Amino acid sequence: MATARKYGSDGKELGTVELPAALFEGEVNEHLIWEAVKIYLQNQRQGTASVKNRAAVSGGGRKPWKQKGTGRARAGSNTSPLWPGGGVAFGPQPRAYTARMNQKAKRSALIGALTVRAREGGVIVLEAPALTEPKTRPVAELLQKIGLQGKKVLWVFDTTGVTMRKSARNIDKVSTTESASLHPYALMNCECLVLTQGGLTRLTERLEPSRNE
Repeated sequence: MATARKYGSDGKELGTVELPAALFEGEVNEHLIWEAVKIYLQNQRQGTASVKNRAAVSGGGRKPWKQKGTGRARAGSNTSPLWPGGGVAFGPQPRAYTARMNQKAKRSALIGALTVRAREGGVIVLEAPALTEPKTRPVAELLQKIGLQGKKVLWVFDTTGVTMRKSARNIDKVSTTESASLHPYALMNCECLVLTQGGLTRLTERLEPSRNE
């Protein structure tokens, strides 16, 4: 049975909570997780790298010198990739790197990544502090109290809100996200998964089998 330690918004431990077996005791398919991570990173690429080939650089047209009798190598155009200032041969051109993964595979990869975190004891349920305005110090002190200072932390909310995002964005190695946009890369790139109760509930609603069949 997968469990996680639970802490209050003041940093005090409130015991343990049982994690949903459908999410944290699933099958771990390492290749599927790798594929999901690869596709995520691939989709982050803009694909805007571009260079000029010999058709795009200025110049060309007239033959630099006659074909024979000069003692120099034959040349047909000063836009050749062999010449300084000439075009680039086989250089990058704008392209789309977008790839897709079917929903069933996405769900399996995400459950596998959640299971890995649970097996390593890297899941914590934490009540988020009530902040009326963005403040970094209360959030940093709370993470320090529960022993997460200096660790890569992924904090998952049902809805993060501007206040919490701004409060956590200046803390080193801490990132926040919503349960609706949680993906395997974020889980594999953190040491500890911190869930609010609302985030855990929304994540369960998103991934439970009855809603995905």
